Amino acid sequence: MSVKKAIIPAAGLGTRFLPATKSMPKEMLPIIDTPVIQYVVEEAINSGIEDIIIITGRGKRAIEDYFDDSPELEMYLANKKNTEMLKLVRDVSSLVDIHYIRQKEPNGLGDAILRAEKHIGNEPFAVLLGDDIIMNGKPCTAQLIDKFEKYGRSTIAVEEVPYDKLSSYGIIKGKPVADSLYVLEDIVEKPAPEKAPSNIGAIGRYVFTPEIFDCIKEAGLGVGNEIQLTDGIRLLSKTQKVYAYEFKGKRFDTGDKLGYIKATIDFALENKELKDDVLEYLVKVLSSEDIPFRKMLFEGMNQKDSLTKIESETFEVKN
Repeated sequence: MSVKKAIIPAAGLGTRFLPATKSMPKEMLPIIDTPVIQYVVEEAINSGIEDIIIITGRGKRAIEDYFDDSPELEMYLANKKNTEMLKLVRDVSSLVDIHYIRQKEPNGLGDAILRAEKHIGNEPFAVLLGDDIIMNGKPCTAQLIDKFEKYGRSTIAVEEVPYDKLSSYGIIKGKPVADSLYVLEDIVEKPAPEKAPSNIGAIGRYVFTPEIFDCIKEAGLGVGNEIQLTDGIRLLSKTQKVYAYEFKGKRFDTGDKLGYIKATIDFALENKELKDDVLEYLVKVLSSEDIPFRKMLFEGMNQKDSLTKIESETFEVKN
């Protein structure tokens, strides 16, 4: 069966970005001039998804407003004959069919996904977390769909995780079956690093068979007294094969402050209008007398060499 539906959970409170997220959903934080969630929606569309369900919560109305028509703004831009900006605004509201379901209170990722069960029905579907941006010539979700269509089983995206971050992920134990592909043997939600079954963690992209819904319900409450998707995946793997795929691409965890800063810098360096000025500013900061340890990085380099070094170490995406 083809995968045409996707769930984007976006009901989290965004506590790591308080106080900004007191009034703004974390998924609406901009990377330059585009909110994070638009990159996620565009990845779904570019992967062949035709129907998107966004799981929202209290205080997330800005997401719905963003993807809705904006008659007043469009009229203003039309009167000003700002055709380029008018097209941008209209394009956002015509991307794809988007439906919204509210999660009444934060109760875990598994619970958020259960909110969309009636809409999904008995079809396979993708899940894209609303604060992960993954850049690659072929979208990460499309890579997972390829594996799903080949093997007919749920497939989750994974990557190597630093030791000190293992307790923030669902960590897998897997048996290699092909290049970058594993059959899942176990998955543990947020283990202590010394107890983790590997250093390979599940990240915010999944393709599931509909049986995952029953498994999430059966698993019940897990870590943090919440309904964890990881526990549902573990149960699913007991009844049918589940695959884990080390995707190709570069991931930005924009729900993390450092990840958000990295994304902003990398996307600025890909922006033709900003690239040169940003590079010049980075060189100026890194060579500042006020920051001796940074200056040491570039001792013996002229400005041109410094620019080349910075540029070569940013936005390295595996295709």
